[in-house]
Amino acid sequence: MTDLRASFAASPANPLLDFSALPPFDRIRPEHVAPAVDALLAEAAAALEQVAAPNFPAEWQAIARTLDVATERLGRAWGAVSHLNAVADTPELRAAYNAALPLVTEFWTRLGADERLYAKYKAIDPAALNAEQRQARTNALRDFVLGGAELQGEAKKRFAANQERQAELAQKFSENALDATDTYAYHASEDELAGVPADVRQAARAAAQKDGLGGYKLTLKQPCYLPVMQFASNSALRQRLYRAYVTRASDQAEGEAAQYDNTAIMRELLALRQQEAELLGYANFGQASLAPKMADSPQQVIDFLRQLAARARPYAERDAQDLRDFAARHLKLPGPQAWDWAYIGEQLKQARYAFSEQELKQYFTAPKVLAGLFKIVETLFEVVIRPDAAPLWHPSVEFYRIERGGQLLGQFYLDPSARAGKRGGAWMDDVRARWLRPDNGQLQTPVAHLVCNFADGVDGKPALLTHDDVITLFHEFGHGLHHLLTQVGEHDVSGIGGVEWDAVELPSQFMENFCWEWNVLRHMTAHADTGQPLPRALFDKMISARNYQAGLQTMRQIEFALFDMLLHTRADAGADFQPLLDAVRAEVAVLPAPAFSRTAHTFSHIFAGGYAAGYYSYKWAEVLSADAYAAFEETATPDGLPNVETGRKYRHAILETGGSRPAMESFKAFRGREPTLDALLRHQGMT
Repeated sequence: MTDLRASFAASPANPLLDFSALPPFDRIRPEHVAPAVDALLAEAAAALEQVAAPNFPAEWQAIARTLDVATERLGRAWGAVSHLNAVADTPELRAAYNAALPLVTEFWTRLGADERLYAKYKAIDPAALNAEQRQARTNALRDFVLGGAELQGEAKKRFAANQERQAELAQKFSENALDATDTYAYHASEDELAGVPADVRQAARAAAQKDGLGGYKLTLKQPCYLPVMQFASNSALRQRLYRAYVTRASDQAEGEAAQYDNTAIMRELLALRQQEAELLGYANFGQASLAPKMADSPQQVIDFLRQLAARARPYAERDAQDLRDFAARHLKLPGPQAWDWAYIGEQLKQARYAFSEQELKQYFTAPKVLAGLFKIVETLFEVVIRPDAAPLWHPSVEFYRIERGGQLLGQFYLDPSARAGKRGGAWMDDVRARWLRPDNGQLQTPVAHLVCNFADGVDGKPALLTHDDVITLFHEFGHGLHHLLTQVGEHDVSGIGGVEWDAVELPSQFMENFCWEWNVLRHMTAHADTGQPLPRALFDKMISARNYQAGLQTMRQIEFALFDMLLHTRADAGADFQPLLDAVRAEVAVLPAPAFSRTAHTFSHIFAGGYAAGYYSYKWAEVLSADAYAAFEETATPDGLPNVETGRKYRHAILETGGSRPAMESFKAFRGREPTLDALLRHQGMT
């Protein structure tokens, strides 16, 4: 191991082996991946053998100094490669990533199933550990069991092969979803784009000109697709894009996109997950998935979702009837189709509340929104956010540091823009965790990625965000704060580490609430042309529309979550899943989906994103986050500003403790009781 470390020091040419500072993203190339992964795997494997040896002491710090240091280096380097694969995909990088993926997966599977290491952790005296270390050890023992450490012989081999194949399939699922989205383009005429906002038309015209073509290039990327569906008065155009969107990566896709069908991948993944569960002694994957979560059983989750559906259904049915009535009376659409709902919804919103998303969007310029976000975070959590310098992977990426009292707490990258080769959606990932390092005794500060997919500015103007974009930004920043403001020194339970999956959305959804507060929004708006702040009258209209279609939106989330849990608890795991989705829609959906709709085929959360039998977490954690925010409503200052003392209490109880104790303990430390549904239903107007 000493020789390997010496070779790293002598190999500065490979940026993936440079851990002296932040990842050198500007220097990482596909050809660096294989040699770095090989070297780091060799170091980690050597460390595992050293720690697992009979004469190695069963002591927390001794194991950490040897094994955790080596595996953390591997994790950081592979994290950089995975990140670039998600935000800067090229054929060369994809090939390098896919070649290394089985090797990395095999090592982590082998590590998690090593019975010698498992025995070493069991032999550690809990009395010799501090509270953070005890929680980390408890999690580790549980994860060893879930990782197959108690399996023997052929069962252990099958488990390892299963994990490698699942990783391979999840990656291919993600690639197909990305390629199916990137491949599609429709060149529309100017007449077809009647009603589409000017900035969207300008971006589509520029995209066509970049390809050397006339007309307007429409894609399935959200900054293009969504406003077309909301504003285009041409029903045939909406139908064309809708069908392409909901059949992506499926057996219903047409033309070139047909090659990206995910059906077989999904069936095999589901069968492998069932096999994994059975090997571990569970009846189904839903049970195995819930072992490290707050929820006790799949049935508890299913009951929770159905109870929430029963509460929301009357509101959803009222929302749907409003849409049908408006379409018939004002839009001459007596029989609306699936591709009409977004358009009808936007037209009804404008008629009912006298404003449109496009009007509102003009006030949310990206720089001003970011400044407003920073202001509320700085005020509430007593920090300072400053621009910082770091190697970047794209010119649009920004880098910042968070300080308190001049002391560095953490740093983060912000990658806001949609572009080709970048995975859709929004997410937060850790670059490194806060850790009182056992090898040198120094405190390692946390670093995070915050990734969104917003439209770029056009004609030299700053990017404009929809209010939904603003909510997304606040959501991901909430995850970032959970990771960056932690005060825990054990990396496995610091920040988001070790937090139950169905509680990890609490800080993100909590932050969304500030997007509806006048005293926050007024500091983060400036009209793109005039620079004037958001008028109070327009804000009041927006607030009136806050719970517009809340019933329909809730039922849609329940549809996804119920499908996910039922999918992972049925006996015929590898069978056709479309009939189940159809049955869930028949039970839950208020607006019918067409027979050709294949939304499951790009449901990356559960097939490639770690949310398998866990998508319910969004609604589960929303109960926690709404109740937590209610504490700020109860203690607001006379002028309506959030109470800094409440912010300090929230920071100490939730953000700073990370995963060092069960999430329910942290919630009760903040609220003084367990959560209730009341605040969520009240916030969404369903009371």
